[in-house]
Amino acid sequence: MADGLISTRALIEAMLREDATIDAGELYAVADALGMGDQQVRLAIKRLVAEGRFTVAGRGRTAVLTATDATRAGIEPDREHVRLMYAQDRGEAPWDGVWHLAGFAVPEAEREARGALRDAIVALGGAPVQGGLYASAHAWEEALRETARDAGAATYLTTLSSTDLDVGGARGAAAAARLWPLDELADGHRRLADRATEALDRTPDATHAERLALTVGLVAEFTRAHEPDPLLPPELLPPNWIGARARDSAARAWAALAAAEADSSLRLLRWFDAPLQPH
Repeated sequence: MADGLISTRALIEAMLREDATIDAGELYAVADALGMGDQQVRLAIKRLVAEGRFTVAGRGRTAVLTATDATRAGIEPDREHVRLMYAQDRGEAPWDGVWHLAGFAVPEAEREARGALRDAIVALGGAPVQGGLYASAHAWEEALRETARDAGAATYLTTLSSTDLDVGGARGAAAAARLWPLDELADGHRRLADRATEALDRTPDATHAERLALTVGLVAEFTRAHEPDPLLPPELLPPNWIGARARDSAARAWAALAAAEADSSLRLLRWFDAPLQPH
């Protein structure tokens, strides 16, 4: 099942239980289901302990790993991000028609600040319109200004909003199709849909370790599909967008896995419960 998508470090962090501990025996069993060797897991544990991310009591498969406070805080999913994507899919977050634009021109002498701004824009789903000008369909001004202040580049950031964005004669959904690589994003969502279908098919007959491996794989694929996804509102996407269908399949797979592992205290099985629920 291992396909390079899941790193050993990511697997270890995914195996965190509600009490912030990891059962090493369960970890090794899931690693085996994912095609990872014991030595690979041992080395990853050793590195994480050396970095101060976990402590270990005991040895081998009887050991218990405990996450440090910093580790716990750093591996929680962005629940608001997940909530937004499912709210959009349900038609509960209609687009207001406003485009949010940001531009910056940071001197070469302050290229670290320039890089910080560019990274923040990309992380928030911004697309380059033309030199130094980026667009988003979501409000991002507060996050960008905070990044600019932290980088000491607040005076170089310009933000504005408009309901009249014309990109080479294209507007609305046509403009979005020119700004964002929708074909590549769709490919990522197809992989997610395939992974979710596999999880749904295999869950009933899978062992405990196999179900946890399916959960880890599903979340990893979900993350890979959505990290580059700007979460464009449905009004700016092609009809019957694969992203919405893939997320629906993922939600059903999570529900099936969580129901089959009702007695498990693995946090990963519960992380997305609240964001998936309508409000």
